[in-house]
Amino acid sequence: MKKRILAILAYMLPTFPLGFVWHLTIFADYYRSLNVYREDMIIPFGAGSMLVQGILFSIIYEKMFASERVLSGALKFGAIACPLAWSYMALAASAKHRMDSWSGYLAIETAFVIVHFVVVSPLIALVYSRRSAT
Repeated sequence: MKKRILAILAYMLPTFPLGFVWHLTIFADYYRSLNVYREDMIIPFGAGSMLVQGILFSIIYEKMFASERVLSGALKFGAIACPLAWSYMALAASAKHRMDSWSGYLAIETAFVIVHFVVVSPLIALVYSRRSAT
């Protein structure tokens, strides 16, 4: 249970600030030009979404990659989790939401998803990595 909680935190703690800085600071003007986000964002929904993702990604990692070393576990996990997240964060959103440029949104969100999993995959892998006996 301790590793599960740490893995959820390894996902959530960098995800919120990274998402906030990426979407609402660095690229805020670009996202505004796409006309994709509502003015009154519901931050608790986003946090809830991150919690659900953190729980599920921690379970996936534990079941599939817990015996891996950090680098190989992070790479294997990222190879599965990144395309999965991309499919709902970028591809599906581009398909169903009104926006001024679906291709612009798809490009910027693809970049975000890649950066996101470059950050969180090794952190989750660290939680579940094999430790050598000392």
